[in-house]
Amino acid sequence: MHRFTVAQGRTGPQRRTGPQRRTALTAAAVALAVPAVGTPVAYATLGDEAPAASRSTATALVTRGKAYIETRLLLGTERTDGGPDVTDRQFLAFIDEEVTPRFPNGLTIQDGRGQWRDSNGVIERERSYELTLLYPASEARVRDVQIERIRDAYEKAYAQESVARLEERTTADF
Repeated sequence: MHRFTVAQGRTGPQRRTGPQRRTALTAAAVALAVPAVGTPVAYATLGDEAPAASRSTATALVTRGKAYIETRLLLGTERTDGGPDVTDRQFLAFIDEEVTPRFPNGLTIQDGRGQWRDSNGVIERERSYELTLLYPASEARVRDVQIERIRDAYEKAYAQESVARLEERTTADF
């Protein structure tokens, strides 16, 4: 059986044989080999070790600012005792009385919508607040006690099953 390659030219299909066929096959092999050769290099860069340029950028980011801890509290507004939802006015009064005295340098509050499973297994959806506190890592022990007091006070004042707490170490520059 005779094999040949057909190429579309200006005047219609042409049959390639001999040197033309070898050139076409060589070109096709090179085209397929180039991505195959590059593949291990691409996968190699996905390892744990970052390239030198990335390491220097990451180092520059780490050296800017100081070590801080970002704590976020997720505070719901529906009461488990069936009482009325926590209003914006009540929430802001809570912030003024319980949070600001402990974190006078600043805080951030965002409105949210939360969903979670309560202790009876029921999916609850409610309006919520996200309170973000940022403080130097060197103050972590003192701040931990203050944050736990805030959580306890909110749970008691507004009949909450819990107040979620999330923390991340970060750097900050002011």
